[in-house]
Amino acid sequence: MTAFRTVWVLGLGTVGAELAALFAQHGHQVIGIEADPVALAHAVERMPAVDGNLGLTVEPAGAPPPDLVIEALPEQAELKLAMLRRVNELCGPDTVFATTTAGFSVTELALESGRLTRTVGLQPGAEVLELVCTPVTEESVRQAMRALITSLGRTPVLVSDHPGFIGSSLLLRYLNRSAALCEEGYASPADVDVAMTLGCGLKIGPMAQLDRMGLDVAAAGLRALAERTGDRSYLPAPILDRLVAQGRLGRKSGSGFHNYESTVDDAPPPLAARARPVRRIGVVGSGTMATGVAEVSAAAGYDTVLIARTDLRAKQVTAAVERSLDRRVRKGKLTAEQLSAIMDRLVCGTEMDALADCDLVVEAVAEDLAVKQAVFAELDRVARPGAVLATITSSLSVTDCAAATSRPQDVIGLHFFNPAPVMRLVEVVHTNLSAPDAVATGISLATALGKRPVCCGDRAGFVVNRLLLPYLNDAVALAHRQHLAIADVDRVMAGAHGFPLGPFQLQDMIGLDVCLATVIRLHEVFRDPGLTPAEPLRQLVAAGHLGRKTGRGFYPHESA
Repeated sequence: MTAFRTVWVLGLGTVGAELAALFAQHGHQVIGIEADPVALAHAVERMPAVDGNLGLTVEPAGAPPPDLVIEALPEQAELKLAMLRRVNELCGPDTVFATTTAGFSVTELALESGRLTRTVGLQPGAEVLELVCTPVTEESVRQAMRALITSLGRTPVLVSDHPGFIGSSLLLRYLNRSAALCEEGYASPADVDVAMTLGCGLKIGPMAQLDRMGLDVAAAGLRALAERTGDRSYLPAPILDRLVAQGRLGRKSGSGFHNYESTVDDAPPPLAARARPVRRIGVVGSGTMATGVAEVSAAAGYDTVLIARTDLRAKQVTAAVERSLDRRVRKGKLTAEQLSAIMDRLVCGTEMDALADCDLVVEAVAEDLAVKQAVFAELDRVARPGAVLATITSSLSVTDCAAATSRPQDVIGLHFFNPAPVMRLVEVVHTNLSAPDAVATGISLATALGKRPVCCGDRAGFVVNRLLLPYLNDAVALAHRQHLAIADVDRVMAGAHGFPLGPFQLQDMIGLDVCLATVIRLHEVFRDPGLTPAEPLRQLVAAGHLGRKTGRGFYPHESA
């Protein structure tokens, strides 16, 4: 079996430098090759100390002969082929080539470079590496590369040579959609990043991830995939090309979507107007979200009134909040005296008139527009003039909720994430009619509750669902189209690209019916062919396989 003692890395951008350091840290003799002396100097600055196992040069001809050549050049076919052909002439017949291309065919690069049966694709990640083999890759090369990846402390996932493979196919489209949101002015780069990290548990937000990758690299990869697949959703968002033209390439240039001369801003968005004073908060509803919001509100020091449908539900909410707080007491996060004070601030009842002196009321009833509009019509009757009325909706139109009132200027969205006492994110949603001071009140309140607000307009999905659900739907469609094992897709996206769960694991947890309903809503609103619900998702929902709650979704689960 090939030992791969000496490794050449062609191109020391983000991916090349990462792979060069990885191989050197595991004892391989690595020669990093960068044709541009200026780029080589920058690479030297970025490279970590690797105990003398790494050499850098602009000329491969004099370097020790390699057992493995890793091509990590920019996504330009002519550049890649020219270098691979030249290096092919310098290498012995047993040398293996690996390309890190995301947009081009590994098979075509292998054929044109002159090393057809000994070329593979390699897509790096933190824990997983995609190993792309062509129909004619020698079996000995497959086995040797699998063993090599394992020796590097990574898990190999073997995939076929199709556009974008797994990771790039899903990741680049998700990142491109994120850039498009910023392009439209719908949300700021900082808010998009905060929304996705806090709302989805990602290690890094999409705009910071683009900056880390390099905006030029991302744009080139997207363009290559668009040309290869004919899929216009891969065409780079115009903002990517504009930033690249300005020399704002991300971390490597000091600025991109963020400015790296200072820390990426994680502060709440600035208030566009003075917030209205809030001393007393109302909550309408008795479900999980209503209960959680009431607990958070009372725990933050606000007098809180919750209105339930029946006396029984009101008592159940009171008991649920007390149980939740008691768990915090047992963990030492709250004292018994604090628990008692919080419960004294919470009043649960059934009469809407009790909301008359509230400064802000949160509607948290069923996700049904007719039901919500009925609540807002009643709030319009009982709430005092100037009170802010907020809906907790995750998928319905805030504007449609406001239409049931005579005061649309006072209506906003406050989309808390479940469980509300734990999740830090709140999407503050403004309509075209929302008064600036009403929006400022929502932002100020979310901050006072210990949450991180992000501000966005009233469009289906807001920020998190607008980006997350298309990505999940893309994963289903990709696996179906390319006959991929869903476990492999999950391994790549969780192990290589920073998602806390793979897309199929996450859909089972959310509920496939919830995912399907949201994708259908997005498709109806945006009329984007790329948002057409994937057929396997429709079929599983029709069969009643909804995920963990039914015991079966994409995966079997031991209990519902």
